[in-house]
Amino acid sequence: MTASTEAPAATAAGTPSIVVFDIGQVLIEWDPRHLYRELFDGYEDLMEDFLERVCTPAWNLEQDRGRPWSDAVALLTAEHPDCAELIRAYDEMWERMVPGAIPGTPEILAELKARGVPVYAITNFSAEKFELTRRRFDFLNGFDGLIVSGEERLVKPDPAIYRLLADRYGLDIRQCFFIDDNPDNVEAARSTGMSAHLFLGAEALRRDLTDLGLL
Repeated sequence: MTASTEAPAATAAGTPSIVVFDIGQVLIEWDPRHLYRELFDGYEDLMEDFLERVCTPAWNLEQDRGRPWSDAVALLTAEHPDCAELIRAYDEMWERMVPGAIPGTPEILAELKARGVPVYAITNFSAEKFELTRRRFDFLNGFDGLIVSGEERLVKPDPAIYRLLADRYGLDIRQCFFIDDNPDNVEAARSTGMSAHLFLGAEALRRDLTDLGLL
């Protein structure tokens, strides 16, 4: 498909004209299992137990909320000294959890930009790790505005993080079309007045954006 360079027509209040991306699992793939399958040498049950009991999603979310990785590793190794090396790997080998971009969505982002559609992002992401990631994936540097949870000490699905985007960049929240792979984050965006799309793949996203006249 060839992207048009014609900008979308002006829209009435409440009609989406601004696209707001999540980043992890929408634009780039992230999963600690990419790393720990190697470290556990195929022992899936042991890996899943470790990720459920030690390096848990709740522990990782605190880094997304702004806790420094050095503090996070020190805290967890004190609680689980027998897992110290595996815990350090979560920090030191973090980039191996990100094998690449999600197929199709960086291209959608580029097409939206080429059409003059304003593009923003709200991401739950450690500030430290986001700096590494944006150096690796240049398309993460082209947003018109960006909210990184680790910098704001505020995480999705708190509705305040969506309002922060609108307030900081002077956006009409009713004109924002938010994309996220997490149903809770999608519902929270809708509660603030945004339109929202639960991301299940680039093909369905492209259909929705085309139906809105944004692609």
